[in-house]
Amino acid sequence: PGGRPIGLFESGAILLYLSDKTGKLVPADPVRRYETIQWVFFQMASIGPIFGQVGFFHKFAGREIADKRPLARYRDESRRLIGVLETRLKGRSWIMDDDYTIADISMLGWVRNLIGFYEARELVGFDDFRHVAAWLERGLARPAVQKGLSIPARG
Repeated sequence: PGGRPIGLFESGAILLYLSDKTGKLVPADPVRRYETIQWVFFQMASIGPIFGQVGFFHKFAGREIADKRPLARYRDESRRLIGVLETRLKGRSWIMDDDYTIADISMLGWVRNLIGFYEARELVGFDDFRHVAAWLERGLARPAVQKGLSIPARG
């Protein structure tokens, strides 16, 4: 900004910066812009932390914990959050209707990793959420997403 370099951390801040810089992936209309930002914050405050916890307790060291209440808590909250997305995506192609935005970008990887890397598809009953599954498939089919998934090249 102003011709000066800027160092940023936090994926939401980086997405907002890049969308402002390029004028892409966020609606120009102020109401829709803030609605998009609201969904990015939903990912930052809910999807990311909760999916990360369910991943820990399902796939990693959490399996060694005898008390299964943490896993149940994060499983149930993950299902609830996927349900929020399911409701939002009913009748929509993307979080913001026909516009693919930073809201979609912020969540696609987390949903993909929840059922892939964290191997929690069955745990959270992902196949119960057909609108989310279709949205994920559409998102992963985008050429730019496919390109991004291959960086660095897998060998």
